Amino acid sequence: MARDPYLELGVSRTASAAEIRKAFHKLAKQHHPDANKGDKKSEEKFKQVSAAFDILGDADKRKKFDAGEIDADGRETMRGGFGGGGNPFGAGFGGRGGGFRGSGGGEGPEIDLNDLFGDILGRNRGAGAGAGGGFGGGFAAKGADVRARLDIDLEEAIKGGKKRVAFSDGRTIDVTIPAGAQEGQTLRLKGQGSPGRGGQGDALIELAIKPHPIYRPENGALVMDLPVSVPDAVLGGKVEAPTPDGPVTLTVPKGSNSGAKLRLKGRGLSDAKGHRGDLFARLVVTLPDAPDPELEKFAETWRDKRPYAPKRR
Repeated sequence: MARDPYLELGVSRTASAAEIRKAFHKLAKQHHPDANKGDKKSEEKFKQVSAAFDILGDADKRKKFDAGEIDADGRETMRGGFGGGGNPFGAGFGGRGGGFRGSGGGEGPEIDLNDLFGDILGRNRGAGAGAGGGFGGGFAAKGADVRARLDIDLEEAIKGGKKRVAFSDGRTIDVTIPAGAQEGQTLRLKGQGSPGRGGQGDALIELAIKPHPIYRPENGALVMDLPVSVPDAVLGGKVEAPTPDGPVTLTVPKGSNSGAKLRLKGRGLSDAKGHRGDLFARLVVTLPDAPDPELEKFAETWRDKRPYAPKRR
């Protein structure tokens, strides 16, 4: 059974959280196995102070220990028995792949192990301890991730492509935009982040689709306004319409009104699997830019002889 954690760390029962952390830092550095190669007593002491800090460094566990609800091993006092789960390093290592987290309910405080053991790991690497550095190679942290925002065109979001993104440190990276890229999607580039003892971090590229002068997304589809002349709207006709894949010819039905939609299958947005949706052309009946006397004369005659009130659509 573990000793009283207060005695193990050499602090009083009224010690503050900062005092407990400071005592643990001091003892952990002093007895860390990398600083005491082959010294079994130091290794054992390191395990003990780690287990003690696992109790006292967690406010909830400390409260339960002070109230007698758990013992120095972090086990509920009413259960009894040996409950360490076979972890050779005791409660301080939590039995989940290392790290100073509790094996009881909840998570313990997180410690910056690189800061805590930085000078020890530095000395050991100088002595040929290898790239991993820490005790068993587990304390070498990966470098920080870096983030960037990349604006892409609608056509690039649909079809994919390559873009170059620049970071604040002067580096540039060529990024492959997948077909069907979505607004706010984040691309992760492994090993393109900041360097660290445990290797390079990653680069996280957030995609933003730039507004398009012609097309706009609506309810998962792509929509555009398509101007048509009065004669084409009245009589029907062929008009050229732009699409992300190039212009196509559309047939405008006879008697078309503004607001009517023509559907272009497979010319819209791509989903994450690269499947294309549809593009809808919303007809906008448009008068000539310059006044047309003949059209005005026809409109006057039509209004006098064939008046009608447009219906709200």
